[in-house]
Amino acid sequence: MPTPLLGLFLLLSAAAAAACALVLVLLLKHPPRSPARICGVAALLCGFAATAVYCAGWFSVTLGGPFPALCEDRNMSGAPLVGLEQEFWPLRNACLYADDSTVEHLPPSVDVLLRTAAGLAVALACAAAFLSRRRRPGGTGRGSAPRTPTSTGTGTPQRSDGAASTG
Repeated sequence: MPTPLLGLFLLLSAAAAAACALVLVLLLKHPPRSPARICGVAALLCGFAATAVYCAGWFSVTLGGPFPALCEDRNMSGAPLVGLEQEFWPLRNACLYADDSTVEHLPPSVDVLLRTAAGLAVALACAAAFLSRRRRPGGTGRGSAPRTPTSTGTGTPQRSDGAASTG
């Protein structure tokens, strides 16, 4: 994936995560009718945060940062460096040595944060979908206004006996 496109994703997802955090704070101060909305915004927040973390990790892998300069020519046991391994899913920077040892240079916290945020986003999206589809007990959900009893039982209001008649 081209570097400018990932840079754009990083900026957009960081801005969207900040906007979702603001909306979430506002929703918590003034709760909406359904908790599904709060779960939905929280899912978006976690999704955008996961995207931002992935893009930042992608730049770490692609642009190298301090990597490959961190790779020693020989490891502690004296084995020579045979190669570098860079993966984009899962994010990974590693120095490979002749004795089959590897030295990772991308902190595992990036991977843990990415997977945690993405997992929370999926779980919250499922919870929001479940909460929005759940029927309220007694048929008091939206669109099901309770019917008021009428004198004829047909649902049409009738004029009371004390009302003035025009005819």
